[in-house]
Amino acid sequence: MLPPELPPLPALTRAEAELIDRYLDVVDLLGRINPARPGDTYRGLRAAQALVGRATALRDALELMHTHGENELHAPILARALRVLDGERRAARVTLPPEPEDSPA
Repeated sequence: MLPPELPPLPALTRAEAELIDRYLDVVDLLGRINPARPGDTYRGLRAAQALVGRATALRDALELMHTHGENELHAPILARALRVLDGERRAARVTLPPEPEDSPA
């Protein structure tokens, strides 16, 4: 049985697609570093080391957009692309997890 077909990505410029990809790279690494999530320190350390390079690539993607005259972020279209690429689940790893029911407030 084939998995359900994903909705199509919206039409993006090459620079917008690069921005989305680099942004999700950074989000994934921040999710691994999140101290409120279970994991080991080595995994967080490796993610933090990689974050420097990914943040630079994100900056470069935004710089490329700007130099090509793409001076405005079209948020609804970019948000739709992020949703298609599972951005909501990936970004949720960066936030605090819900507090357990039995823990004191």
